[in-house]
Amino acid sequence: MEKDRLYTEFEKAVNYISNYTDPLPPDLLLKLYAYYKIANQNYNNPGSKTPLINAFKANALFQAQNLQPEEAMEKYIVLVKKEFGISSF
Repeated sequence: MEKDRLYTEFEKAVNYISNYTDPLPPDLLLKLYAYYKIANQNYNNPGSKTPLINAFKANALFQAQNLQPEEAMEKYIVLVKKEFGISSF
């Protein structure tokens, strides 16, 4: 995918999820979290006050650790499209 299009679609996918109001399955949220963090190269502390949630977030990042930022963007977009039946943004 061409870079400009990748960045645009990624931004639209992030906005879609940010504005989604129904509950989402935890495994989906963790994958999206990891892809988002890697895509933005933001590896700061997960920030939850609950240690168990931080452990799950750390595990999700660990599982996706070999992805490059652009790969993480692509995976984020594909996952959102697949899970929500979106053909394009």
